[in-house]
Amino acid sequence: MHDTDVAAQKKAEDNLHWMVFNIPASTTGLPEAVPPQSICPMAQSRRRVPAGSWVYGAGGAPGPYHHYIFELYGLDTKLDVGPDATRADVLKAMDGHVVAKASLTGRFHR
Repeated sequence: MHDTDVAAQKKAEDNLHWMVFNIPASTTGLPEAVPPQSICPMAQSRRRVPAGSWVYGAGGAPGPYHHYIFELYGLDTKLDVGPDATRADVLKAMDGHVVAKASLTGRFHR
């Protein structure tokens, strides 16, 4: 999940709110507040917060509406990226391995 309006406001290239990768193909859903290790030992959840941990960062920027994009990719391989991989690292590792993609955009604000 990422916020593209941050880029439009020229505050950053993009604002990553949550990224989970290497989820097994047999997974049919993610329960609320599930830690990534409960999904699968190889699943990785990423979003750096000030405390230094990686968590889901909900949308809801102050001010005008922001567009939050949820993307889901089906891949033909497990990604070989480290625990501190950025969104750019993951997208690069996915290159040539995407077999399906779904996207949902929501508009939110506080």
